[in-house]
This record gives sequence, structure tokens and C-alpha cells, in this order.
Amino acid sequence: MKEGTMKTLSVDRRLDSLVQELSLEEKVQLLTGRDFWTTMPVEKIGLRSMVMSDGPSGVRGEMWDERRPSMNFPSATAISSSWDPGIADRLGAASAVEARRKGVDVVLGPTINLHRSPLGGRHFEAFSEDPVLTGELAAAYVNGLQRNGVAATPKHYVANDSETDRFTVDVQVDERPLRELYLLAFEKAIVESRAWLVMSAYNSINGTTATENDLLETPLNSEWGFDGVVISDWTAVRSIDSAKASQDLVMPGPDGPWGEALVAAVRTGDVSEATVDRKVLRILQLAARVGALEGFEPVQAEPVDREDLVAFIREASSAGTVMVKNDGVLPLDSAVTGKVAVIGHNAKFARTQGGGSATVLPEKIVSPLEGIQAAFGTENVTYSFGAIVQEGVAELPLAQLINPVTREPGLRVSFLDGAGGELFTEDRRSTALVWFGGDAPVRDSSTVRLHTVYTPDETGTIRLGAATVGRTRLYVNDALLHESVIEMDGKDIAESFLAPPSSTVEVPVSAGVPMDIRVELDTAGRTGPLENALSVTLGTEPADTDSEVLIIEAARAAREADVAVVVVGTNSRVESEGYDRTTLDLPGLQDRLVHAIAAANPRTIVIVNAGSPVVMPWRHEVAAILIGYFGGQEFGNALTDILIGTTEPGGRLPTTWPATQGPVPVLNTTPDADGKLRYAEGIHIGYRAWLKTGATPAYEFGYGLGYTTWSLDTCDAPAQAAAGMVLPLTVTLTNTGNRAGKNVVQIYAEKPDSAVERPVRWLVASAPVWAGPGETVTATIEVPTRLLAYWDEGWTYESGEYALRLGTSVTDLGITKKVQLN
Repeated sequence: MKEGTMKTLSVDRRLDSLVQELSLEEKVQLLTGRDFWTTMPVEKIGLRSMVMSDGPSGVRGEMWDERRPSMNFPSATAISSSWDPGIADRLGAASAVEARRKGVDVVLGPTINLHRSPLGGRHFEAFSEDPVLTGELAAAYVNGLQRNGVAATPKHYVANDSETDRFTVDVQVDERPLRELYLLAFEKAIVESRAWLVMSAYNSINGTTATENDLLETPLNSEWGFDGVVISDWTAVRSIDSAKASQDLVMPGPDGPWGEALVAAVRTGDVSEATVDRKVLRILQLAARVGALEGFEPVQAEPVDREDLVAFIREASSAGTVMVKNDGVLPLDSAVTGKVAVIGHNAKFARTQGGGSATVLPEKIVSPLEGIQAAFGTENVTYSFGAIVQEGVAELPLAQLINPVTREPGLRVSFLDGAGGELFTEDRRSTALVWFGGDAPVRDSSTVRLHTVYTPDETGTIRLGAATVGRTRLYVNDALLHESVIEMDGKDIAESFLAPPSSTVEVPVSAGVPMDIRVELDTAGRTGPLENALSVTLGTEPADTDSEVLIIEAARAAREADVAVVVVGTNSRVESEGYDRTTLDLPGLQDRLVHAIAAANPRTIVIVNAGSPVVMPWRHEVAAILIGYFGGQEFGNALTDILIGTTEPGGRLPTTWPATQGPVPVLNTTPDADGKLRYAEGIHIGYRAWLKTGATPAYEFGYGLGYTTWSLDTCDAPAQAAAGMVLPLTVTLTNTGNRAGKNVVQIYAEKPDSAVERPVRWLVASAPVWAGPGETVTATIEVPTRLLAYWDEGWTYESGEYALRLGTSVTDLGITKKVQLN
């Protein structure tokens, strides 16, 4: 027996002995969280509470608090556009550093559901439409995080690929696409990277909710060897039946459907105590791995991979920015470029992350406007708003707020009881506030009051109010100006909580004249899973502005400039957790704006600040297009680096971008009248579906341009292969341009004579490569023959000839190698 195996068995015995020290009630108590973000401690066995945090684009920690800022990393779609597992690994390591800084043991990420429909509202948080690319990046992220001692949680298992009715939707999916697409995306992170947790989803799969589904056992445990903790999505466990499945931990706590009911079920024999013991053992093993259990050495006590996180965010954002068009205008020479007209709401108020539970609060965001001003000089840059993108209220600027109690910038928040007495107060530095965990007594309060002194910087009329759910009262200079009852827009709790509707009133203001503002929100009688959570924003809605005037002014600025940079994008009502998109169009009049700017200045560069595909009806009219996604807190600097050629636009598309919404082959995210969402397209999603229908998108999967040119020269590959082996392909390519650059070699398989239905072609491997000007480089890329197999009650290998096609996108494939699978 090998030494490593003996050590593992010894640890397991010690853990098992700890399980036996616990009473049934103590065991069951361990299986539900202590609160929103922590697990139950058991002092007598040396078990401390473990802390969890959302983490796909940064680690927020237990508190949703601007006073405890977090690093805001680029969104998953930006990371995946790098096609670089090295970037994903470094993101995991950086997340571990952030987690330990905030006292976090478990990061709830990565999100690795697939981009089945471009209307999916949460796609910015997931990697790709392809399971192989998704799996590679997810596995690298898990490696980087857990190598540094923090647990990863691939989510949401499984087929949670859209947001509409996500708590109740029953996804109807055949076994073959379930295995070849949706489960395959998870497999590598479990089998190779050995993730310590997996999060079960809200939805049902083929009639059974994820938390009760046999898929938690097979393939997760029995085939993939998962030995970690299956944690529920928050409130996803709804019955005692889930305790009979391989669901281990219920979140949040302390209430939930298990507790006393599970103890009783064990006493009556409805649930075996051995089933409970297995769940407890896995939780203790997790605690041992992260250093939460006395007597056990953690995998890594402190992160070992540390780097400058701000610099990493800037690099990762550039690496994931995709240039899909360049008529020669880029890169710009900042020394000779004259006036630059920067245009667009998102140029000044950039979205660096999508909405929802993954949101973090960074200390500083660099907007595209700020980045361009730094590179070209403020005196050479003009700014025009162009078009209104904002929906609902935006928080008031901190620089214009004074806390009436401390006289420091900010506001005072008070939680009051029924008699008006103070239960709790906080001095905050933002008027966009979320309490989701922490000490604030939301459940016990009757009123929450926000109080600040606001000094406008312009004279006119503003639309002042709040975004929340419930009865609110707005006071200005002690006068009640507005009272309303704001109701939920939809059925999704997250939608009402994380993107609540607004109610405002017009208020005349004078520049430099302070205004005493109070908002009072009734909180008495709150019930439900989020009764101790609260979201409220005090702010302003966009003023009534003549849209045509905004466009005319922006076009005039563009006409007078040497180059125009237009930043267009989505808003928090378009891309967020809790709801799907209804259209791929940009919100507001942004398309009309770009048409006008392109007509005014032929040197128009468009930056797309969206986490997932949008249609671009003006793409043939502009000189260059950069897709920057949600690029993290260094978004503006990263974009500017690309604009002036300091760095390469290193991205390639991980998802197909359509020209119009009509031809999109897989679009529906809405369940039918019976609550079922049928994945009728089978194995054909994303580029596979586009190839099957023959429709042409605006920009295909894998596409992207750089600042140099390449030739794909040769490929050496074995002519024969046996089922289960890994094929090594040696590829040479040459940078034929005059500057260093990056390319992504992509390998697709084809079998047109297959006896079973197959995609036209499908991705089996890829690798990023870098080369200097004129340099020829060699890359060895491994192709697992398992990716040539199909699912038919097991992985089935079809013998015969396969074509492996190499190139730089799903349709740009210059080399073909034939391989005989025996």
C-alpha cells in the first residue's frame, strides 16, 4: 500500500471517530447552516464555524458593505474569452488571497452552467456555450483556489442555464445531451481538480428537484469519485426527501426543512443514521481541508500564490477583451492622435460586474473615460452622455453627502423598534445598501431610516426616491414629499431583492444648497427566507431629457474630434441574477447613437460593455469594435492599454454573437404552462446549433482579432488511436507580423459518416500561444479520445475515421488531420 493511501485512510478513521462522538441531534444540526454565510460549530470536537462567500467575480465576505471593499475581478465571460487556463488558475489563486483576507473558507464559485440561450440573464457569471472550454477553465479556477487552501464550489448542478422561474422550472433534457453537455462542463473540475464542494441548483431535472435528484449520486459520487460536500443553493432544499439523496448541507440556516424533522425521520427509520453520518463525515473532511477542525493540518494554511491583484485584474481584462473588427484605426498613437470624443453613459459609469448575489463592492473603479483621459490628457478628451442607459435609481455620489451625525462623507442608517427607539445604527459611505448577513437587526426592526445631507452640483429638478420593496416615506428638509408602497415586479426573490423597483418624486434643487434627506422604510412583520435581509437604494432616476438633443450633441463632439470612442452596454435591469433577458438589443437609444456617431466620424471605435451577446446593427458602419464584457475594476485602464497598443486584445469569443435575434437557433428560456422547459435541441446548442441550421452569425465561436498576423503551418498527429487514450498533436505556427501577439489554436472533431447523430463539428481541445514578430512557435495540444465518444447508457466509442480540424475559430480551420479510432 502506498504511503499516501495509508495517510488518507488514517485521516478518514479519525474523522469517523469524531462522527461517533456526536449525538444524532448534534449531527443533524451540523447539516444546516448557522446563519446566512456560516456553518454550525461543535466545540467539543474542535470544529469551528466555516465561512462562505459568493465569489465568481470577487470575494465579498460575510458583509455586503462598502466599508469592507473587495477586489472586483473581470466577469467569467471576460475570463473565458482569454481561452487561457493560466488566467483562470490565477483568478482562483487571487480569489484565495481575497478569501483569506476576509476570513472566508469556502468560495461559492465558479459558475459553470452553459450559455444555452443568449437570453440567459446570468451568462456573464458563467464561462461559455461549450462544455469543453467551460470544463478546462473551471478546473483551472478550482486548482488555483484550492492549491491555496480555500474551497471551491462549482455551481449550479445541473441544467440551471436560465433564470426564468428558476425555483420551480422543470428542465426536460434527454440523457445524451445531459451527459455530453451539461454534466461534462462539471466533470473535469470534479474528477481532475477534485473540487471540495458542489452546489445543487434550484431547478428540477426531468421531474425531480436538483436537491433530491439521483444525479447527486450518479455520476457525481459513484462515477466521478466526488468526496466533497454537496451544498444547496440558498433555500433550494425544500423537504425532508432531499436528506435521503446525496445532498449534504442546507443553506442558509438556522431554520430549514431538516432539523427536528430529520431527527424524527431517523428515529422512525425513514432516513438511516448511516446516511446522516456520511453527510457529517463529508462536512468534517471539508473542515479539515480548510483548517476549521482541530488536530488536522489544512491543505494550505495561507495562500502561497500571491501577486499584485490590481495589476492582475488589468492584465486579465485585456486578455479577455475581444476585438471583432479593426479597419486599421487601432492601435491609436497617443502622441499624434488629436482630440478624442468619448461618448456613452457606460463610458463614465461603466459596468464592471453583473447584478445579483455575485456582486462585490470595490474600493475604486477606473472607467473608460478616466483611462482615456489618463492616456491622452484631459485637455484632449471631450465627454458626451449620448443616450440614457440607466433604469431605476442610481446612488447619490459620496462626494456630495454629509452624515448629519458624524459630519463625515456618507449617511446615518438607523434600525428602529415600534416605539421609534434605536436598535442599531451604522455610518455608511454609500446610499446603495444591502444587508444579507451581519449584525443589523432587520427582522427585529419596525423602521429603517436613511439620513444624509445632500448638496447638488447643478440647479434644476431631480427625480429623488428609493429602490426597495415595501412602504417608504421620503422627507426633504423635514417635509414629507413622497410616500409609496413599492411592490415586487416578479416572483423571483432575488429579482426583488437585488434589483428592486423604484419610486421617485420630482424635487427642485439649487447648486451648492444643502438638502436634509431622510428615507424611512417600514420593515415590521417581515417573513420568509429573507426576513433578516434587506436591500434599499436612495438615489435619483434619470431626468427627463430630450433624447434627440443628447444624440445631436454627441454627434457634434464626434465630428469635431480626430477619433470617437463610443461605449455602449447593458444595465442592471438587463443582465442580472433572477431574470432572463427579453431581447438582445441594447437598452435605450444606444443603437441610434452609434449610427449617428459613425455618420459623423469615420474613425469611430465602439466598446461593448456587456456580459453576454448583444446585436450590433451598426457593426458595418464603424471602424473598430472591442467587446470588453464586464472587465472588473481596472476596466478603463485595460481598455486604454488596448486602444493605444500597449497590450494585445487577447480575447476570442467563447459564445456565438448573432447579427439579429431572429436566426438564433436556441432562444427560449420560458417554461411552458406545466412549468417545463424542454431542451428539445438535444446536443445542438451554441455554435453546434448554428452549424446545424446553416445560419450565419455576426461573429462565430472562437473568433477574435489581434494586432499582428499569423500563419498556421504544420500539425503532426498520430494516424491511429485506441479508445481512452490521449492524442498528442504538435502544432507549429508563425507570427508573420511586426509585433508580438497572441493566438488561440482550436481543434474540432468531425465524423460526417457517423451512425449516430453528431454535431457538424465540436471542440475537443485548444491552447493559447504567444510569439514575437517573425517567430515560429510549437505547441503540443492533447486531445482526449473520450471527447470523440457519445453517450448511450455509457460512453460509447464509434470506431472509424475522424477528422481533427485545426484553426482559429469554429469556421476558420486551415489544417485537417485524419485519425483512425480503433
